[in-house]
Amino acid sequence: MARKKRLVIIPAFNEAGNIIKTVEDIRANAPSFDYVIINDASKDDTARLCEKAAYNVIHLPINSGIGAAVQAGYLYAKRYGYECVVQVDGDGQHEATFLTEMAEELESSGANMIIGSRFLEKEGFQSTGLRRIGIKWFSFLIRVLTGKTITDPTSGMRMVNRDVINFFAEEYPKDYPEPETAITLLRLGYTINEIPVRMKERADGKSSISFKRAVYYMFKVTLACALARFALEPFPPEKFVTQYYGGENP
Repeated sequence: MARKKRLVIIPAFNEAGNIIKTVEDIRANAPSFDYVIINDASKDDTARLCEKAAYNVIHLPINSGIGAAVQAGYLYAKRYGYECVVQVDGDGQHEATFLTEMAEELESSGANMIIGSRFLEKEGFQSTGLRRIGIKWFSFLIRVLTGKTITDPTSGMRMVNRDVINFFAEEYPKDYPEPETAITLLRLGYTINEIPVRMKERADGKSSISFKRAVYYMFKVTLACALARFALEPFPPEKFVTQYYGGENP
């Protein structure tokens, strides 16, 4: 059986201190995966380091945010026919040793998304106190809105199959997308599983989420999650063509 094409998307903004370690970890511990770095118009040496190391990188012309950077990766994956895609943050917090296990779970379980959760076995870095409050809130919110328990709803370490690759290439939120997209997928009948992983504390640099941005994040994403749960079903273009033009493209 031919091995499925696998891709790691690495969104990176000002990750000069972490990007080399992140890529080399993938090369060493997940050699069956290709990777693409989405450099979100970094202002530090991220671009120069990627070019010097001859990494596979896409440079966005302006800083567009995490959602746009990740969606650029999904567009790349769709264009080049990848069947399994995982996001690994450019800050080096996600350990590539878990990627093969996630891929095996994705295939064997038939799920559409596998989330790497730091809270199932509570090993490794458990995030800051403020963020854990937010994580618990979004876990509760997802359970109320969908009936599904996700222990680590803000985890960026998420692996998806081809159906979700195609969906995310077309529809993806701009800001803080993880809880919102989980609710959207569950509403549309996709399945999401979690497996335990370890995460590390950021080794270099600092997070872009300040206290004020964290408060904004809580309110904005809560509203976005509610809207995602009760949004109208998408209307596929082929249905429009069939219904209004007799099955022929106008």
